[in-house]
Amino acid sequence: MAQNKNYTLKEISLLLDLSFRGDGSCEIGGIATLENANAGQLSFLSNRAYKKQLTTTKASAVIVEEKYSGLCKTNALISESPYLSFAKATALFVKPQIPEKKIHSTAQLHESVQIGDSISVGPNVVIEENVSIGANSIIGANSYIGNGVIIGEDCRFHNNVSIYHNVKIGCNVLLHSGVVIGADGFGFAFDGEKSIKIHQLGSVEIGDHVEVGACSTIDRGAIDNTIIGEGVKIDNQVQIGHNCKIGGHSIICGCVGIAGSVTIGKNCIMGGGSGAVGHINIVDQVQVSAMSLVSESILEPGVYSSGTWHMKTSEWKRNNIRFRQLDSIYKKISKLEKVKKENKNMDDF
Repeated sequence: MAQNKNYTLKEISLLLDLSFRGDGSCEIGGIATLENANAGQLSFLSNRAYKKQLTTTKASAVIVEEKYSGLCKTNALISESPYLSFAKATALFVKPQIPEKKIHSTAQLHESVQIGDSISVGPNVVIEENVSIGANSIIGANSYIGNGVIIGEDCRFHNNVSIYHNVKIGCNVLLHSGVVIGADGFGFAFDGEKSIKIHQLGSVEIGDHVEVGACSTIDRGAIDNTIIGEGVKIDNQVQIGHNCKIGGHSIICGCVGIAGSVTIGKNCIMGGGSGAVGHINIVDQVQVSAMSLVSESILEPGVYSSGTWHMKTSEWKRNNIRFRQLDSIYKKISKLEKVKKENKNMDDF
């Protein structure tokens, strides 16, 4: 559905399956925010904090909920979920950057490599023995594919991606620059004097329709495989430890750190900068707020948070001192409650 052209408002309404109000012949050639849009551009309102901008936007059309459509002073596309409709609309205006379907002369492919039709392999790519790559896949410049890797159809690996040996990747997987899949998990045993490496004998399995952001890493398993389910979306600079299992269509936001052997269910969200200690389980439909640490298993769906709100440093220091006094305060209160109970018992005689 990716295009680089103008559409009429009526055409967009049909493509997005939305009703519209206004001039169906109005031409739209791009997308912009409510504040910065100009004539000929489409915008959207998904956060009510910006609803005042509906009255001032210069956009030629706005994707908006029915309840806010009366505030819109321009053409409107009516949607129950404007943000979702906006996401679909972006596919109309993306500028495709598809490299030529060929193997660059500087790429080094082992003679045993099996490749499908219409493959693109960029400059300085190294692909080791017994690798299989599905049709219509693209391997960006300077990438490395290790022994025995299996890659499905319609995958896109941007430049400088590294895939270690025996990793299995599904179809329609997008890996951004700097991604490392299948590096050793962080496993050591201390013998009293030094750390002894636990060799990582498992691998990584990635399902279909997965996207992994720039400079993110997914470690191979120690014995069993690390598993990333279908439709999982992983942001930039995320660390996923060995033997983790991420359920289908979960979202892992930027700078998340997940320790080894964590199981996360389906349709979960790990907010930016959050983390999880090792060997815990998180059920389906859990949302962890940004900067939270999950320190024990979560057994019920819902939204979970930890940490503290920001405040002025002087106030934070005072509160931190009081927090450190909580144990002694608790002990004092317990003693007072004991004395009160004893006095009450004396009054009963």
